Amino acid sequence: MNIYVANIPFKATEAELRGLFEEFGEVSSAKIILDKFTQRSRGFGFVEMDDAAAAQQAISSLNGADFMGKALVVNEARPRTDAPRGGGNRGGGGFNRNFNRDRY
Repeated sequence: MNIYVANIPFKATEAELRGLFEEFGEVSSAKIILDKFTQRSRGFGFVEMDDAAAAQQAISSLNGADFMGKALVVNEARPRTDAPRGGGNRGGGGFNRNFNRDRY
């Protein structure tokens, strides 16, 4: 089961996150997501556990639990979709067809 973990302290390491979940069973992987430009933690990550019962126990026990001074948000990760994410042009920044009107 893939588990989404939010509100991870920026100073936490993947090994510390793994250790937290290993109290409930075997952890396949633990990954803290990094900003692609600064390479600093974005404050969330994913933990994979093969045993669904152990994963559910970890979710129940760790959601809202204190980890390095912050209350974790832990739940089952939703499947990734291929739909485009938000962002892009938010208006006002495109080609201005009136830009050269007064010059000619």
